Parts: sequence; C-alpha cells; structure tokens
Amino acid sequence: MMKEVIKAHLNLYAVLQNLEDLVKLDSDMARLISDWDIAIQFSVRNGPAASVTFKNGTCRHKIGVHPRPTVKLYFTSPAHLNSMFDGKGKPIVLKGLTRIGFLKRDFSRLTERLVYYLKPDDGRLRDGGYVKINTILMLNTAIYAAKELAMLEPSSRQIAAQIPHGTLQVEVLPDGPVICITFGAGRIAVQKGKTDAPMAKMVFKDLGTAHALLTGATDPFLAIAQGDVFLQGQIPIIDNMNLILDRVPAYLS
Repeated sequence: MMKEVIKAHLNLYAVLQNLEDLVKLDSDMARLISDWDIAIQFSVRNGPAASVTFKNGTCRHKIGVHPRPTVKLYFTSPAHLNSMFDGKGKPIVLKGLTRIGFLKRDFSRLTERLVYYLKPDDGRLRDGGYVKINTILMLNTAIYAAKELAMLEPSSRQIAAQIPHGTLQVEVLPDGPVICITFGAGRIAVQKGKTDAPMAKMVFKDLGTAHALLTGATDPFLAIAQGDVFLQGQIPIIDNMNLILDRVPAYLS
C-alpha cells in the first residue's frame, strides 16, 4: 500500500508537471493546446491532488486543489490513479461531463505524447531532437521525484535528514535545462531555473552526458574523472541526493 501511495505522489507531482515543458518543447503539442482554456483537477481520495491549467498557449501545473476547475477527475485510491498513469485505468469524472470527448481525444493526445518522450526506444534515441526533449523531461522528473521520496519514503527520509540545509543546482551546459532542489528545516522545494546562491552544483558538460548518466549508460565516477561532470560546493548534498535518486526507478520505470 505504501508503495502505491508514494507512486501516486510521484505520478501527480513529478510526472504530470512535465506537461509544462512538453508544450514548450514540442511544436505539435504547442499548436494542439494553443487555444485551450481549461483547468483539469486530479484528486485521490484521502491522497494527493494536483491540477493542470491550459490558457493562452501555456500549461501550469500546481499541487493541491484548483479553486475553479473546468474538469474534476476523481480516483478512489492511489492504486486507481496509478493504473490510469500505467494506461490501464480510467478516472471518475465528477465535473465536466461535456468535456469527455475532449479528454478522450485532445488531452489523451497530449498525455500520449508525454509517454512517447518518457519511454523511449532505440530507434527514437537516434534522433537528436527527441533525445533533447527526453533528457529535459527525465531530469525534471528525477528531481521532482527525489523531493517526494525525501518527504515520504522511509529510507529516503533518513538520507535526506543527513543533507545539509541549502540548494543543489543541477545544470546542463551550454543552454540548460537548470533545476534546483532546496533542503531546509522541515521543507524541501524544487524550482526550475537558476538560484542566486546554491550551496552545491552538479554541472553536465552537455545533454549527451546528462542523458547517459540519467539512463545509466555511463559510470558517474568515470564521467567525473573525465571532466564530463563538474561538482562544486557542499559535496555531501550531492552524495546524499544521488542516493535518493538511485531509489526513483523502484517507483517510476
């Protein structure tokens, strides 16, 4: 049961947030949502909730309950939600029954595109444009997932308790992405983009290096030794963060 709860948090807070970047990075998806004006609420009984709002050609993901959603999707349990993310279950529509056609046709096209990027095959990985989007979404998913594990999963919580307070900035050269995770007293936060004074930095020399490390195709110690990955600042933040990241595949694969 606990695994289902944690996976539900990761699906709503780490996976779903990728829609924000997907509509920026994929021109077909940008055109698809260009005239959407809709807020979709996802709620699990006695569990996590999140919403995605589409307006003026943008997508905004928020944790919690939307004040005025156009559509409400309800799930009776974390397992019910997870089955939908696995492509095996369907939500209960509490509001927006007239939008069912939109959900099945247009919104499903968007979520299927997200799966397309997050679950690559060897053929797709020969396309440089695909690899770029795949890497950006995987990196963001990993950092957001690490945040949830650090707050919920017993082993990750023990690791997080050893992390000095401060911000780890993860950056891919030369043009990003950049994402930060901040550890504080009883609080862990993630933000996209640079921060003013990170306590530690993990910098990948390029997207290819980031992709190889995220997929386990290269050894991290070798990458550091060869100068493909640069570490700076409070190394205990990085070391413990990596221990948490190693636990993400147990919930998202």
